[in-house]
Amino acid sequence: MSDAAEIRLWHTMSVRDADPMIAWLSAIGFVEHATYRDESDPTVVVHAEWIWPGGGGLMFGSEREDGAVSNTGRSAAYLVTDEPDAVFDRAVAAGATVLRPMRDEDYGGRGGSVEDPEGNHWSFGSYQPS
Repeated sequence: MSDAAEIRLWHTMSVRDADPMIAWLSAIGFVEHATYRDESDPTVVVHAEWIWPGGGGLMFGSEREDGAVSNTGRSAAYLVTDEPDAVFDRAVAAGATVLRPMRDEDYGGRGGSVEDPEGNHWSFGSYQPS
Protein backbone atom coordinates (compact mmCIF):
# COMPACT_ATOMS: atom_id res chain seq x y z
CA MET A 1 0.00 0.00 0.00
CA SER A 2 1.17 3.51 -0.68
CA ASP A 3 1.81 6.21 1.93
CA ALA A 4 -1.15 6.70 4.28
CA ALA A 5 -1.12 10.44 3.50
CA GLU A 6 -2.44 9.57 0.03
CA ILE A 7 -5.51 7.76 1.38
CA ARG A 8 -8.72 9.76 1.08
CA LEU A 9 -12.07 8.75 2.50
CA TRP A 10 -15.35 10.06 1.07
CA HIS A 11 -18.17 9.48 3.51
CA THR A 12 -21.64 9.13 1.93
CA MET A 13 -25.01 10.06 3.37
CA SER A 14 -28.51 11.16 2.50
CA VAL A 15 -30.28 14.21 3.92
CA ARG A 16 -33.94 15.14 4.44
CA ASP A 17 -33.59 18.89 3.98
CA ALA A 18 -30.55 19.75 1.87
CA ASP A 19 -30.29 23.51 2.26
CA PRO A 20 -30.17 23.62 6.08
CA MET A 21 -27.71 20.72 6.03
CA ILE A 22 -25.54 22.54 3.47
CA ALA A 23 -25.53 25.60 5.76
CA TRP A 24 -24.50 23.39 8.71
CA LEU A 25 -21.71 21.71 6.74
CA SER A 26 -20.42 25.11 5.64
CA ALA A 27 -20.49 26.35 9.24
CA ILE A 28 -18.27 23.52 10.49
CA GLY A 29 -15.73 23.95 7.69
CA PHE A 30 -16.68 21.78 4.72
CA VAL A 31 -16.04 23.42 1.35
CA GLU A 32 -18.30 22.89 -1.64
CA HIS A 33 -16.67 21.14 -4.58
CA ALA A 34 -19.85 20.40 -6.57
CA THR A 35 -23.59 20.37 -5.91
CA TYR A 36 -26.04 19.12 -8.56
CA ARG A 37 -29.73 19.81 -8.08
CA ASP A 38 -32.86 18.34 -9.63
CA GLU A 39 -33.87 20.61 -12.52
CA SER A 40 -37.58 20.20 -11.76
CA ASP A 41 -37.17 20.77 -7.99
CA PRO A 42 -34.10 22.81 -7.01
CA THR A 43 -34.60 21.98 -3.31
CA VAL A 44 -33.54 18.40 -4.13
CA VAL A 45 -29.81 17.68 -4.27
CA VAL A 46 -29.15 14.81 -6.66
CA HIS A 47 -25.43 14.61 -5.86
CA ALA A 48 -23.04 16.82 -3.88
CA GLU A 49 -19.33 16.62 -3.15
CA TRP A 50 -17.99 18.69 -0.26
CA ILE A 51 -14.33 18.65 0.77
CA TRP A 52 -13.00 18.41 4.32
CA PRO A 53 -9.89 20.65 4.49
CA GLY A 54 -7.88 17.96 6.32
CA GLY A 55 -8.43 15.48 3.47
CA GLY A 56 -11.26 13.48 1.97
CA GLY A 57 -14.80 14.69 2.02
CA LEU A 58 -18.49 14.01 1.99
CA MET A 59 -20.78 12.95 -0.84
CA PHE A 60 -24.48 13.38 -0.17
CA GLY A 61 -27.86 13.86 -1.74
CA SER A 62 -31.45 14.37 -0.78
CA GLU A 63 -33.22 11.23 0.37
CA ARG A 64 -35.33 9.98 -2.52
CA GLU A 65 -36.53 6.69 -3.98
CA ASP A 66 -33.89 6.60 -6.72
CA GLY A 67 -31.06 7.71 -4.40
CA ALA A 68 -27.91 5.61 -4.11
CA VAL A 69 -27.76 5.88 -0.29
CA SER A 70 -30.59 5.97 2.23
CA ASN A 71 -29.18 6.57 5.70
CA THR A 72 -30.78 9.87 6.72
CA GLY A 73 -30.12 10.52 10.40
CA ARG A 74 -28.19 7.26 10.87
CA SER A 75 -24.74 8.26 9.67
CA ALA A 76 -21.59 8.76 11.77
CA ALA A 77 -18.22 10.34 10.96
CA TYR A 78 -14.99 11.29 12.73
CA LEU A 79 -13.31 14.43 11.41
CA VAL A 80 -9.66 15.03 12.20
CA THR A 81 -8.76 18.67 12.76
CA ASP A 82 -5.96 20.65 14.35
CA GLU A 83 -8.63 22.82 16.00
CA PRO A 84 -11.24 20.41 17.40
CA ASP A 85 -12.60 22.87 19.97
CA ALA A 86 -13.26 25.52 17.31
CA VAL A 87 -14.98 23.06 14.95
CA PHE A 88 -17.03 21.66 17.85
CA ASP A 89 -18.10 25.17 18.90
CA ARG A 90 -19.08 26.07 15.31
CA ALA A 91 -21.12 22.86 15.03
CA VAL A 92 -23.04 23.63 18.22
CA ALA A 93 -23.56 27.28 17.22
CA ALA A 94 -24.99 26.06 13.90
CA GLY A 95 -27.60 23.86 15.63
CA ALA A 96 -25.90 20.61 16.68
CA THR A 97 -26.72 18.90 19.98
CA VAL A 98 -23.80 17.98 22.25
CA LEU A 99 -23.48 14.21 22.72
CA ARG A 100 -20.06 14.19 24.38
CA PRO A 101 -18.34 17.41 25.46
CA MET A 102 -14.79 18.12 24.34
CA ARG A 103 -12.17 16.37 26.45
CA ASP A 104 -8.57 15.21 26.39
CA GLU A 105 -8.42 11.52 25.52
CA ASP A 106 -6.28 8.92 27.35
CA TYR A 107 -5.08 7.56 23.99
CA GLY A 108 -3.99 11.02 22.80
CA GLY A 109 -5.59 14.02 21.22
CA ARG A 110 -8.71 15.90 22.14
CA GLY A 111 -12.24 15.28 20.92
CA GLY A 112 -15.97 15.56 21.33
CA SER A 113 -19.19 14.51 19.59
CA VAL A 114 -22.40 16.14 18.43
CA GLU A 115 -25.61 15.24 16.65
CA ASP A 116 -26.35 17.36 13.59
CA PRO A 117 -29.84 18.79 12.94
CA GLU A 118 -30.76 15.63 10.97
CA GLY A 119 -29.68 13.20 13.70
CA ASN A 120 -26.27 12.15 12.36
CA HIS A 121 -23.38 11.61 14.79
CA TRP A 122 -20.21 13.69 14.22
CA SER A 123 -17.03 13.45 16.25
CA PHE A 124 -14.32 16.09 15.96
CA GLY A 125 -10.85 15.40 17.23
CA SER A 126 -7.16 16.06 16.95
CA TYR A 127 -6.26 12.38 17.31
CA GLN A 128 -4.99 10.96 14.02
CA PRO A 129 -4.47 7.18 13.99
CA SER A 130 -1.07 6.36 12.53
